[in-house]
Amino acid sequence: MTVRTDVPSPLRETLFRRTAKGLIRDKIVSLIASGILQCGDELPSERELSRLLSVSRETVRAAIRQLAGEGILQVSQGARTRVLTVDVDVQQRRIGVTNPKAINGYDLDSVHRARLLIETNVVADAALHISAAEIQRLEASLAAQELALGDPLQFLICDREFHLTIYYASSNRLLADFVVDLYTFMLDDRRLAMAKHGAARRSFEDHREIVGTLVRRDPEATAAAFQRHITRIRDTTAALRSDPAS
Repeated sequence: MTVRTDVPSPLRETLFRRTAKGLIRDKIVSLIASGILQCGDELPSERELSRLLSVSRETVRAAIRQLAGEGILQVSQGARTRVLTVDVDVQQRRIGVTNPKAINGYDLDSVHRARLLIETNVVADAALHISAAEIQRLEASLAAQELALGDPLQFLICDREFHLTIYYASSNRLLADFVVDLYTFMLDDRRLAMAKHGAARRSFEDHREIVGTLVRRDPEATAAAFQRHITRIRDTTAALRSDPAS
């Protein structure tokens, strides 16, 4: 039986090692580095971010103030906080193995086949090792996703938290990091795809099925559910690229 090590993941690092403010600061930076948040974007409200990231509003507020002080976010009285620059340094708090945008140099089919090969094995392993706390996090994420179905940006923030929670529930941190890199492929296209009618709802239904397989601790069913989900992502991305109106 494989025993999961206690090496902290970006979603499970304890507060005695890093502050909650620092964790949320780094999550927002990763959202910018991966392309989910883009220059000029308005951030969700503090209340919305606290729900999407499962932390208190005070923690979100402190992280936003820190990023504003670093010149990454712009905070204005009476207006939503905006992304001021996408030129962020992710070297010290990198999630994954390589630069978040490096995966975009590969073609869609290569990334899809890599996800089918690696990601399905990682999530099958996660089904055997996922903790009760991680299951609770996923269930809370589903509730947040359902509230965000009409907002592609908020949904993608939830989507990222959902996927990374599962990847880092596996027993192999290195493979989980590789899968995170694969996940970041063309997230700017994913934003556009999520804006299509019914796209977020279909992804949400996939996620709900995936959680059911994880609750049952069924690695084969988890891998199969992820295979369908990954294929849907490939198909919607390919359709978006072939659409001259997009």
